[in-house]
Amino acid sequence: MRYVFGVDVGGTTVKLGFFSQDGTLLEKWEIPTLPEQGGSAILPDIARAIDGCLLRQGTSRRDVIGIGIGVPGPVDDLGNVNRCVNLNWGVFNLHTALYALTGLPVKAGNDANVAALGEFYDGGGRGSHSMLMVTLGTGIGGGFVWNGQILNGAHGVGCEIGHLCVDLSEQAEQCSCGKRGCAEQYASARALGRIARRRLEAEPKRPSLLRTASELSAKTVFSCAEEGDELAKELLEQLYDRLGMTIAGGCCMLDPELVVLGGGMSRAGQILLDGVIPRFQHYMFHACKNTSFALATLGNDAGIYGCFHLASNAAIRKTGL
Repeated sequence: MRYVFGVDVGGTTVKLGFFSQDGTLLEKWEIPTLPEQGGSAILPDIARAIDGCLLRQGTSRRDVIGIGIGVPGPVDDLGNVNRCVNLNWGVFNLHTALYALTGLPVKAGNDANVAALGEFYDGGGRGSHSMLMVTLGTGIGGGFVWNGQILNGAHGVGCEIGHLCVDLSEQAEQCSCGKRGCAEQYASARALGRIARRRLEAEPKRPSLLRTASELSAKTVFSCAEEGDELAKELLEQLYDRLGMTIAGGCCMLDPELVVLGGGMSRAGQILLDGVIPRFQHYMFHACKNTSFALATLGNDAGIYGCFHLASNAAIRKTGL
């Protein structure tokens, strides 16, 4: 039996999965992400976690095909990382660095891209040939998979759909990337909460269930809208419009067979699809208006599944395993 490690590095935790070669998840666990001191402890911690798993499983390194790893930042096909801000990482080769600690072949990718790969093979995108995944959380991530291959782009930032510009006005919101008007400043979960607070402050006499909420999160806005709150419904209509515009822009370039919506906001379910699809069709080029939509199904495990396939596909290309 041969095995693969899937490692999904987040800003708070590192999720790890130990898979058999046929894709069966045998064990999954988490360790804390420690970004202090330039994130210097992150890779050694991952190496120790892998050693611990091999010991628990009674498995040797020679039975491991490799490690797939997803990180929150640009990564090119050669494993070169170009700054992961949340991890305090600079520019270095992740393949070389993790191989030096583990002695195992490494294949790295952007976290949104590898989550898309997981959904393509094992989740909401199963059975499709081309899939655009849009992750809706604190920001907006994107990943495009064509016949099992991720579109990385020349600089490792292929399909950064959250940074499409959707507002060119002088009052456009500034993004963490430094630009103004990026989609994730209007259609992400964090943006929805921020915009809700501003509307309540701007209209102090307007009644709304949102005023009684202990936390103005995206989940709160969706819940209040389902209870009939007019302000919450207006906020969601604005979100659907910007999100539909953003996805239409991505689909005009990529023309996927399927769009999969993932991330924390996707837990809203059918109400999200029902809101986004009409606005997408409004903005979309006529030939692609009937692009299919689905919700992601793997949840927080999408990353480790994608990393499994990332490493497995790399091994197949290299050795024919």
